[in-house]
Amino acid sequence: MDNFNGLTLAYIGDAQYELMVRKFLIDQGTRKVDNLHKTAVTFTCAEGQEKAFNIIEEYLTEQEVGIFKRGRNSKTDRKARSASIASYRRATGFESLFGYLYINEKVDRLNELFSIITKEMYHNA
Repeated sequence: MDNFNGLTLAYIGDAQYELMVRKFLIDQGTRKVDNLHKTAVTFTCAEGQEKAFNIIEEYLTEQEVGIFKRGRNSKTDRKARSASIASYRRATGFESLFGYLYINEKVDRLNELFSIITKEMYHNA
């Protein structure tokens, strides 16, 4: 399923990553909605997604890096609200990677990369 453009992959990848973060936080015992939201935002904002990408970058295959670049280099009219353009574009690439893995049902790989991210971002916070 390589026929999706980078922004379409980012669209689904953003939702998939958000759901993974929310489930992870609930599994960690976080129960108050305000705390859930505040913590989730640190993972899902553009800077958080850029940080997540930086954590997993060394573990990516050549194909996965290509998917990231497809998303990062996609042209969009959307503007980053509170992030630099570079951070926003890297976050879009990150979302594209998660979208690609989700659409292609590479659940084990999604979970593997997500585990690397959470070990660094959550457990070392």
